[in-house]
Amino acid sequence: MRRAVTAAESGTRRRRLGSVTGLAVLCAALAGCGIRTTSVPVDAGAAPSRVPCELAPEDIATQSTPGIPLEVYLVCGAQLVSVDRAVRIPEEKLMSDRVRVAQTLLDELQREPSAEERQAGFTTVVRDTLAVSGPRKGDAKNTLRLSSQPEDLPTHALAQIVCTYADSAASGSDGAVILGGPSDDPARGYQCTSALKDRPDAVPTVGETRPSR
Repeated sequence: MRRAVTAAESGTRRRRLGSVTGLAVLCAALAGCGIRTTSVPVDAGAAPSRVPCELAPEDIATQSTPGIPLEVYLVCGAQLVSVDRAVRIPEEKLMSDRVRVAQTLLDELQREPSAEERQAGFTTVVRDTLAVSGPRKGDAKNTLRLSSQPEDLPTHALAQIVCTYADSAASGSDGAVILGGPSDDPARGYQCTSALKDRPDAVPTVGETRPSR
């Protein structure tokens, strides 16, 4: 025989039903807003760090030294970014000798970035065993010969060298950089373009060069 439901029990049941109905409505509203409910805490992790690739004015003042200003290209954030350096070499000697300009710039590319440059995200992949010399017989007069074949260098290193030379007295009158190696292979022309600075993993070549007549 079923027991009669008292008024108090009936009211309790109505309150429970109202609570369940309200919770269902809330869940539906959250789902409609694209919010997924979860029963466990969510750790989104640390915010991504930003690599500025730019030296602060106070850092530039700290690392600046007296000398002739030069510009070299370092790797930062998978791109090439220019950095100002200074060398203590008599200007008349540096600017009158293309090979000396090229070797000085190569030395700067091989030098470990300063603490300020490293903090800003700069690095270099040009190894310190690399050297440069002038043209040999049969080369165009503005040819530079590296101690390793250019095509054997890491692409980022070759891109650093090409763009650093292109903006200096080491390049030709058209801005092309003529590079060869220790082998008898013909030297090739390279150009520093905006695309190369953005994608230094692919170094474009102009083609084989011919000796000037």
